[in-house]
Parts: sequence; C-alpha cells; structure tokens
Amino acid sequence: MLPNGWEWCKLEDIVSFGGGKTPAMDNKEYWHNGNHLWVTSKDMKCSHITNSLMKITDKALEIMTIYERGTLLVVTRSGILRHTLPISILETPATVNQDLKAISPHIKDLSEYLYIVIKANEHFILKEYHKDGTTVDSIDFDKFKCLPIPLAPITEQRRIIAETKHWFTLIEQINQDKSDLQTIINQIKNKILSLAIHGKLVPQAPNDEPASELLKRINPKAEITCDNAQYRKIPKNWCACKLVDICSFLSRGKSPKYSEEDKTYPVFAQKCNLKDGGVSLEQAKFLDPSTINKWNEVYKLQTGDILVNSTGTGTVGRTRLFNTNCLGNYPFVVPDSHVSVVRVLKSICPQYVYTYISSDSIQRYMEENLAGSTNQKELYIGVLENMHIFLPPLAEQYRIVAKIEKLFSSLNNIQKALEV
Repeated sequence: MLPNGWEWCKLEDIVSFGGGKTPAMDNKEYWHNGNHLWVTSKDMKCSHITNSLMKITDKALEIMTIYERGTLLVVTRSGILRHTLPISILETPATVNQDLKAISPHIKDLSEYLYIVIKANEHFILKEYHKDGTTVDSIDFDKFKCLPIPLAPITEQRRIIAETKHWFTLIEQINQDKSDLQTIINQIKNKILSLAIHGKLVPQAPNDEPASELLKRINPKAEITCDNAQYRKIPKNWCACKLVDICSFLSRGKSPKYSEEDKTYPVFAQKCNLKDGGVSLEQAKFLDPSTINKWNEVYKLQTGDILVNSTGTGTVGRTRLFNTNCLGNYPFVVPDSHVSVVRVLKSICPQYVYTYISSDSIQRYMEENLAGSTNQKELYIGVLENMHIFLPPLAEQYRIVAKIEKLFSSLNNIQKALEV
C-alpha cells in the first residue's frame, strides 16, 4: 500500500536509458588532449565518481554520447559486487564506457529521488536481477528497467531528498569520526610501543637480575654497548646490545625449488605476512620434496620466530610473530629468501623483541637503511644484525609484554566496535 497521492510505475516509464563504449585506445585522435570526461566502472566508487577520469577528444565524441549533468550512472557489469551497487549522479557532462548505463529522467528534478529509491533497493536488485551464467558479474538490464518505483508527489520527493541528505551527512560524519578514531588508536598503539622499549611502560623492580648480567650469562661474547648517549635513554638495570648478540638464529631464508603437484611442505613468503596482521599459509607455495635434504633443521620455523619481510617496496620491514598453530596438518614450513628470521636465545622473551622491532623508531631505522632500487628495496641481514636493542631484565620483559597485551586488547575491542 502506498500513501495517498503516490503511484507505482516502472523505471522505464519515467526515464530513458543510454550506454557507452570504449574508443580505440591506440587511436591518438580519440585521446590526445581530450576534454570530454569518460567514466568507466573503475571510476565508480559505490556512491561517488573519482576525480582521476580519462578524457576523450571531439573526434571520439562523434561516435559517443555525452550525458548531461543530473544523469544517473549505474554499473551493470564488469566490476559490480554482490554487496554494493555503484551508482552516482553526474555533476558535469560526461561519456561512459560499456560497463555503465546512463539513466536520464524525463523530469530532471527526479534524479535525486530516483537515486534514493535505487539505493534503497540495492540488495533486492543485486539478488533478484543478478545475471547468472555470464563470464562477468552483471545485472539483467531488462529486469532492471522494470524496477518498481513508488512515485511520490514532487513536494514530498523534495522533503524525502532533504531528510535523506540530512541523514547521509550525519552518517558521513560518523564514518569520518570513526576513521579519525582508528587513526588515533593506531597512534596510541605506537606510543605504547615507544614507552615499552624505553622502560616507561611498567615500573622497574630493583631485585630483577640486571640485563647486563643476563646477557653475560647467555652469551659471554656479547658486546654490551656502553656509550652514555644510549644509556641515558634506558633505566639502570637495562643494557644496550646488538640484535645478533641475543639470537640463536638470524638469517634470511633460501631460494626454494617449488613443486606444482606436491602440497606437503609449504614455503613462507612475504605474502604470508598478512597486511592486516597475523600470518597465514593460504597463499604459500610448496617445496619440491626432492630438495628437503637441502634445508637444515634450523630453517624450520618455530613458535616465537620473528619474521621480517626483507624485499620489495611497500612490504619490506613488515614484522610478524610466528606460531606453529598456523601449520595445521603441515609438518613444517621454511622461509624463502625474501623473509628474514629472528630467533632469540632461550632466556630472551621473543614477544618483547617482536615489540621492539615493531616500534616506529625501529621501523624507521630499517627503512632508512634499505638498499637497492626504488622498485626493489632490500633489507640486508647486516642491518638487522647491527640493530641496537634496549634490553630489560628478563622479568621486566615479560611484564612489558603482559601490559602491552592488556592495553592492546582494550584498543582492539574499540576497533572491532567501530567496524560494526
């Protein structure tokens, strides 16, 4: 039932439809010094059009249609996702490619109202009008043209548009506030790590065995750094040393020979260090079984190993803590040559060292000491070996880790709530 004064109609009854195409990309007459916007499915971002649009020339316009301001554009194929329907209203005249349909209302004032109605029916359209059996995700456009439209009187349309804009503005503000809060949370996490590695996160216990004594006991050959500048930054019972002095294994992995058929022995690569945190072997490739004897036991990853991506702009320096829980039914996993393994001595807390390497100051240290070209940055193992580390007493290492876990748990709960 519709309110008095409303009427049902089909979308095709109140609009005209248009399409587009892609002018030959190798024809400079169509593209050189173009001045007419050309919108593609890649330019459509849910409810807006990006600013990085290509432009076609007057010559190309001879075989194209230009749509006026106020025309609705909707992605109907090649790039639509089942959970969103990219649609927007043109702010300036433009042409489109073959993945978009242009919807031109017979009455221009209908544009914003139709946008609201179509967005309100987004899930219905994607579910009921989805075109099966095609090579690309697409909407059955013949069905879409018949979309039922509850047509309100023009004055009520204006009220609906005004009220919807009001709520959209609030939603956008909330989303921006959530994004700002996410940024603040990440800044707080970085600050917590900074406090932790400088001895300012938990109180010191005078009866703890000094870190210098611990280091002499576990590695008599370790060189304890004694310059005053270093010691002014850390508490009395701490010491400074090189990362290599507290490691039982510090090395990059090897270049493996892969198997296309055998899926028994996974190889840990950079993409296994997930961008959003944690590790996963879902994208791992697998060793050729005939090469297993070339991998010493020391290369098999262990719980507590700190893994550092060591090659490639954008991923180099990414640090994760390994746990054999991710192995599942795999017998073991070995690292490839693009990943460095930091395995600390038994009397050192690996979670603390992971915290240290993950901190902003150490991430900057690694970034500033990369080698190689712009597109293929390298973190050489010597940079890790010579990295200075501020080492607390063992008991304090564990207190620091426990405090970080408690604080991060609260912050993670807030972040999860923001994602709802």
